[in-house]
Amino acid sequence: MVQTSARSTRRSAHGVSLAVTVSFLASGLAVGAAAPAAAHGRQPVLESRSVPIITVDRRQFRDLDRDGQLTPYEDWRLDPQERADDLVGRMSLEQRAGLMVHGTLPVAGSPIGAGTEYDLAALTPILADRHVTTFITRLSTSPDAMAEQSNRVQELAEAQPLGIPALISTDPRNGFSVTAGQTVSRVGTTAMPDFPGMAATRDPRLTERLADIVRQEYRAMGIQMSLSPQADIATEPRWTRINGTFGSDPQTVRAHVKAYVEGLQDGDEGLTGSSVATVTKHWVGYGAQENGYDSHYYYGRYAVFPGNRFADHIVPFEGAFEAGTSGIMPTYSILKDLQYQGQQVEQVGAGFNAFLLQDLLRGQYRFDGVILSDWAITGDCPVECQENRPPAFFVGPWGVGMPWGVEDLTVTERFAKAIQAGVDQIGGSDDPSHVVDAVQQGLLSEERVADAARRVLVQKFQLGLFEDPYVDPAAAAQLAGNARFARIGDDAQARSLTLLTNEDRTLPVRNRSVHTVFLSGVSPEAAQARGLTVVSDPAAADLAVVRLSDPRGGPDLTDLSFTGAEADYAAFQAAVSAGVTTVAVPKLDRPLVLTNVVDRADAVLANYGVSDEVLLETIFGERAPRGRLPFELPSSDAAVAAQLEDVPDDSANPLFEFGFGLQYGGRGR
Repeated sequence: MVQTSARSTRRSAHGVSLAVTVSFLASGLAVGAAAPAAAHGRQPVLESRSVPIITVDRRQFRDLDRDGQLTPYEDWRLDPQERADDLVGRMSLEQRAGLMVHGTLPVAGSPIGAGTEYDLAALTPILADRHVTTFITRLSTSPDAMAEQSNRVQELAEAQPLGIPALISTDPRNGFSVTAGQTVSRVGTTAMPDFPGMAATRDPRLTERLADIVRQEYRAMGIQMSLSPQADIATEPRWTRINGTFGSDPQTVRAHVKAYVEGLQDGDEGLTGSSVATVTKHWVGYGAQENGYDSHYYYGRYAVFPGNRFADHIVPFEGAFEAGTSGIMPTYSILKDLQYQGQQVEQVGAGFNAFLLQDLLRGQYRFDGVILSDWAITGDCPVECQENRPPAFFVGPWGVGMPWGVEDLTVTERFAKAIQAGVDQIGGSDDPSHVVDAVQQGLLSEERVADAARRVLVQKFQLGLFEDPYVDPAAAAQLAGNARFARIGDDAQARSLTLLTNEDRTLPVRNRSVHTVFLSGVSPEAAQARGLTVVSDPAAADLAVVRLSDPRGGPDLTDLSFTGAEADYAAFQAAVSAGVTTVAVPKLDRPLVLTNVVDRADAVLANYGVSDEVLLETIFGERAPRGRLPFELPSSDAAVAAQLEDVPDDSANPLFEFGFGLQYGGRGR
């Protein structure tokens, strides 16, 4: 047992400590200084569980191929590109193909990977026989348990012949929205508003600080890649992925995307040993979904541009490029009948589209990082799948597949078309045999396979994983969600809150005038901690606080209005009918139609993810709401139906315009 230390990172100009230096005892071998030192020729930390550490020229190196010699790819003094070139040259076609799929870490008894422990027995053949070393994690457990599970994955990866470390990715796991396949439930990490809330603060510097917290927490847990941010703009109000965006205005979104990438990657100069690699998504135009439909479904496979505003949808990605985003994920959608820059865009999903990936992304925008496809674009979608619609889940007895525009191709042909179009890694697959088959059938060249494999390896070298892929569970428990991070996250939640109405200065509430409260969607414990009595009859209350969630109405779950049948709206109406002063707290996962909320509530305080404690502190004036709407709020579903899917904030007579937000004073925090 020997001592090692975690990497140190830069210190933010915003006053948040971005350095976490801890010492701990680890089973295995470890020598040297912090990993980023390798870029300067200094000895980095090395940690191994099974491969030897050798000494050459009085420096130490991990002998990953176990040949007793210093192989170039093991030499941290060399440039990541040189190391990747050397390693690719030593790999078979099958090993290279394994780098070109992005699987899911298996969890016993869970087909989508959600749970608390990995199924290592199931993982072993994926590593050993298929040579897959990039995975998404969907575990939702404590930071120390996450770190321990990450280490077990790395131990198995290290035991393989070339010792290539695993790269572990995740969907966002610090916000309040949890949707299967899109976000992960927050356990132990710092609570912060969902992405529209960050935009509502109008403070990209705050967004960078929040992203930097995410970076530190992810790396402490053994996660090195974030499948975020979304650079999509919320131009179609009915679209159900708006809660992952920074709103509707292209320039606002651009600024926050840039800030978020810089926070996660620890600067704008590319990946280092302290970075979390970002995969900015979804290239490009995903926010313009036809009728707001979900493109996980066949019927929702089109994005449309009736306002000829496709160029607006590129703007936020320019912020990601400026910040040096390491990855790009194409959208599922077909850009319906789009002509752009004199080109008739092929009617296939963006993951198969050479114009979007080669001509625009690689050519015009000079992006040279990893292009990772969205999940399951090579899967099958038979007739039963094509007839499937919400509320049924998009995964069915057929499995899962979003091969839009190439439904008639075989799986191998889809792999080949996507990779030829520019994709380096197929998301959601752990079966690289299709890459091998495509080469053998003459559909792919070995040179293209080597090029994609090289890009994937360069990132692993840049991230320092070949020197030390392990993390300290105790340090993760101490870091994640610590008091300093929590203060910043809580402050961001309060600053994002958007006051829409405040009749007769209902807010802030004066403590002396309120003793009893009626609550819906707010925990009684949070109110009781303030000395308030919680009552079940609104007529007996001095104040009612009612959260309202997205109604997801209509046959396709796209309607934005409250019909009155929703349980939370019924609680709201009961409070209003009782005559008690009522504060409505709608969560703006999308631009909801609040016409029959604002005409009844005494105050409407919109949120994008806020804890009960921060909410009550704001209502009672201990914090002050500062948010501005990151998108307009329409006045009716009819106005929504008449607006153009690709044009920002264009509904007729909006109830509240983009950027609206009232304020009141607070003692602040």
